[in-house]
Amino acid sequence: MRVLLTILALSAAMMLSACYENPDVTVYEPGVYKGDRDPLLAKHGTPEQKEALANRFTLIQADR
Repeated sequence: MRVLLTILALSAAMMLSACYENPDVTVYEPGVYKGDRDPLLAKHGTPEQKEALANRFTLIQADR
């Protein structure tokens, strides 16, 4: 009987610990981006990036 109660108590403790709310979790609102800035966004408008993307597109799409 004591073993059964110990198993039940440990099971209950594990189930309750699964409900722990981590304070480091970022909660997002729908339609509002609150994450870190994208490092590629600054490169997106540069002529070098546009040329690299155009070259890559040409290489892949040339056979079609």
